[in-house]
Amino acid sequence: MSTVPDLVWSVGRLTRRDRWRALGTRGATVWFTGLSGSGKSTLAAAVEEELVACGRSAYRLDGDNVRSGLNADLGFTPAERDENIRRVAHVARLFADAGVIALAALISPYAQGRLEARRLHEEAGLRFVEVYVNTPLEVCAARDTKGLYARAQSGEIRSFTGVSDPYEPPTSPDLEVDHTVPLAEAVGRVLEALGTPISWE
Repeated sequence: MSTVPDLVWSVGRLTRRDRWRALGTRGATVWFTGLSGSGKSTLAAAVEEELVACGRSAYRLDGDNVRSGLNADLGFTPAERDENIRRVAHVARLFADAGVIALAALISPYAQGRLEARRLHEEAGLRFVEVYVNTPLEVCAARDTKGLYARAQSGEIRSFTGVSDPYEPPTSPDLEVDHTVPLAEAVGRVLEALGTPISWE
């Protein structure tokens, strides 16, 4: 499994099937992508709340949160953005393998990075659902909940997605949620796309 010389993936005594059966759960990853201020984190948090309320193990991997710890050493060059996504994809896969529904909410601006995250899961036989939170740039900038767009437009922040750096929108996401959709309805759509995990064996 490892591509690094002299490393061998350690196989435990417990299979994924046995773990999931014993815990009564089934893991997966939902990957929320969209511009800063699009509502990714809000939607992911609401989905997390609903899943846990229904007795499913779920955990949100928010972009700002992971950059505050695991990825605190990364900046915002294209290479560092790629590495940010690579790390989160691997963490999400581990969560999913453990039977947790990982909810990754990151801008993840590059199509190739998102494709690699999907491939990583599919090769491991794990469910991966890409959710595109499609909120126009002008709406995100008008919200500007963190004051980032104003700073980017003034030149204070460089390499800002949607202003000075590109965002490559998904061409065939598993689910696209328009910014006008009410939150409760959007949560329902995500759960439907996920496959109603409440009824999973």
